[in-house]
Amino acid sequence: MSGTDGTALSFDTASVARSLGDGTFTAVLRAEWAIGSHPHGGFLLALLAKAAIAALHERGEPHAEPLVVSAEFLHAPALGPVLLRTDVRKVGRRATVVEVRLEQRGRSCVEARVTTGRLPMRRPEWTDVPSMPAEPSPGALAMAESTEGPFNLAKGCEVRLDPATAGYLAGRTDEPPRMRLWVRPRHGLVDPYFTLLASDVNPPVVMNLGRIGWAPTVQLTALLRTRPAPGWLRVVVESRSVHESWFDSDATVVDSQGRLVCQARQLGLAPAPGA
Repeated sequence: MSGTDGTALSFDTASVARSLGDGTFTAVLRAEWAIGSHPHGGFLLALLAKAAIAALHERGEPHAEPLVVSAEFLHAPALGPVLLRTDVRKVGRRATVVEVRLEQRGRSCVEARVTTGRLPMRRPEWTDVPSMPAEPSPGALAMAESTEGPFNLAKGCEVRLDPATAGYLAGRTDEPPRMRLWVRPRHGLVDPYFTLLASDVNPPVVMNLGRIGWAPTVQLTALLRTRPAPGWLRVVVESRSVHESWFDSDATVVDSQGRLVCQARQLGLAPAPGA
């Protein structure tokens, strides 16, 4: 497809898992949904979740949505074809669990457990979300203009970074590892799967400490809380500890109506200072 109508770049199209009819699926990891040559971790989470839901649909199970996706990143997959193997571990009234393994060239690259059910839709009884404007401020920076290396995701989604939370752009190395962003797809509407991508859309927060470079994810777990309303998603990401080569990263994703739609925590490897 040429992509002149935006279809080839669409998140919905790129994250489709195609069934082989026996609980396995194929997909193609595209450059538009990568950071440089590395497939984006949040995109992989969405792909794994879609494969789990598709496997349940093939079995004739009732309609379900992802509630939790917990993934171990064993080896970095390359761009190109991958195989997704699913195994339904539990079928329950409120929660069903599916294991999904992403393989490439005979090697397991990402292994996940996806807990599925029905996302709540009523207003929460209690919530505590970060205070943040619903839309990017005029001074917000487009990520394509503000990151080290090719931020290919800018082809498929709009990402704006609050410059007040990105001291690394001015060469500072003593800013808190905390960032604020806004994100939405260029084509189509936000949905629960896109919120998984949004929960990992930020540059590594350790860049604010002068640790610039690729920060591979080792483990990433995301909790989906409700279906997002149309519009920009607001993302606040912060680290609680940077310890030797390890750092954690907690993301809170809020929709245009101020509702918490996704929470994610990951463990990553930080680039060496001054690398």
